[in-house]
Amino acid sequence: MKSVHLIISGRVQGVYFRAFTQKRAVKLGIKGYVCNKADGSVEVIACAKPEKLEAFVSWCHKGPLLAKVKQVVVDDKYALTEVFTQFEIR
Repeated sequence: MKSVHLIISGRVQGVYFRAFTQKRAVKLGIKGYVCNKADGSVEVIACAKPEKLEAFVSWCHKGPLLAKVKQVVVDDKYALTEVFTQFEIR
């Protein structure tokens, strides 16, 4: 298992980004969470097999149809501080 921390910016709040991210994560078998940040960005912590994370991160660069992703900052050396059993919206 591998984990990544993402900060996604652009038009990513108010466009169902979190709901679609959760749906994609569940489809890929990824555990973790997605949440809105006060600065208008979205934060994602994701944990899965490397090939699943690669597909997920690639999707996060596009997001759902109404989103306009400008930047995705990926920290692939992120050390998990909690254990996840599902992917949730926070």
